[in-house]
Amino acid sequence: MITKILAGAAFIALAATSAQAQVRRDTREIRADRREIRADRREIHRDIRRGDKREALQDRRELRTDRRDLKGDIRDRRRDYRDRRNH
Repeated sequence: MITKILAGAAFIALAATSAQAQVRRDTREIRADRREIRADRREIHRDIRRGDKREALQDRRELRTDRRDLKGDIRDRRRDYRDRRNH
């Protein structure tokens, strides 16, 4: 009986540690996505100043993709944080 309780406690501790690692990983991904978004915005402004509309359109597509990635990473972090609190 005591071994089952200890095994259960160890599993909960492991799950909490894993969820905490996931939250940290998602936070790093969010920061990286935000850096990419800032870089894409700079590129768009630079392309517009130079009059290169084709490159600006391509950068806008990249910006859209980076924003989509950011939203997904934020959603993942929220889910992982909830999982961490519930365990």
